[in-house]
Amino acid sequence: MERIIEEIREDLARRLALAADRLADRTLTEDPAYAAPLGRAELRERIHHNLRQAVEGLVRSSRGLPVELADARAAGTLRAELGLPLTPLLRTYRSGGRLLWAALSEAVASHDRAALPRLLPGATALWDVLDQMTDAASESYRRTEAARTDRDRERRAALLDSLLDGAAAPAGPAAPEAAAQLGLPERGRFAVVVVAADGAARAMERPGAGAGDLRVLWRIRAEAETGLVELGHHPLESVRELLAPLGVRAGVSPVVEVPAELARAYRLAALALRTAPESGGPRTALLDEGLPGALVAGQAELAGRLRQVVLGPVLALPAEDRRLLLTTLGTWLACRGSTTFAAQRLYCHRNTVSNRLRRVEQLTGRSLSDPRQLVELALAHAAVVQRTPAPQAPRGRVDPK
Repeated sequence: MERIIEEIREDLARRLALAADRLADRTLTEDPAYAAPLGRAELRERIHHNLRQAVEGLVRSSRGLPVELADARAAGTLRAELGLPLTPLLRTYRSGGRLLWAALSEAVASHDRAALPRLLPGATALWDVLDQMTDAASESYRRTEAARTDRDRERRAALLDSLLDGAAAPAGPAAPEAAAQLGLPERGRFAVVVVAADGAARAMERPGAGAGDLRVLWRIRAEAETGLVELGHHPLESVRELLAPLGVRAGVSPVVEVPAELARAYRLAALALRTAPESGGPRTALLDEGLPGALVAGQAELAGRLRQVVLGPVLALPAEDRRLLLTTLGTWLACRGSTTFAAQRLYCHRNTVSNRLRRVEQLTGRSLSDPRQLVELALAHAAVVQRTPAPQAPRGRVDPK
């Protein structure tokens, strides 16, 4: 193969120059996004260089030497850095291979038609060289694209952090600029959702989760998963509907209208998460649906005092008695003061509910019929629930008490 190429080198060089012209024009038509930034002259020169490299690869292969692949790797890297797809580049290599084989065949036939059979074994060698070149370009492309994706992910994470924390780095963008770089509008309808750490992995299974034009940008954080939600025309309730299939505990902020308010929304979503139930019913808490509980969650020191001052005598009871009374009080509050509905949920007689509630009143010195004292008991119960998992109601039997 080396001898044949040496015999036709001048004619082959002329034919390769013509082939480079043809392939450059075709590439300008088929892949303008890649070709246009280079310009025809540079594009043509790169193609011409690749064709010559393939010929040299044939020669080196016939000598048992490795094919030079640095230029193929550089081409793959450039393609990835420009954010262009890989397929057109590989198509250009294949087209170049066909043109090169045609040029070789024509040059040999023109020099000595009887030598054509000697060229045939070179077909396998040529396609092996082209496979090595395309593999090198593909590997370099994928490696560069992965690195670029990682950089983009880190940059987006930093932009989200600047919005959610409300404190950009000295050289970082302000909230409006950070939002613009994330593709968010200057004004709109936004909310923040915070998912408990035990459900973060499931939430991240759908990082771009959304319904219609509901868009969520997720951020992995050590303490919890955080999502910035662009609501569009959707109601805030749609966030709960979005998360419901995942079965995670989550808190959702109120709606805010500008990116500068997202840091406050994040803090409120974290408070809402602390009011989300550990089990049973919807596990996504919208802040505005549980403001009293959020108020308790936001005042840890006062919540501790509230627990002790209001429910201290109940908390001092043996574990089983404490559990029964706290569960009954919480269920009665959730049932809006209905002993009948509370009894159904607790699988006991309504008189049992009344007796337990009366015991709570006796121990605490507070009456559930006094609105002010009822508020104290409800807030104190919220403080207990937020500190420890909610007591589980007994199931499967009716308590005769």
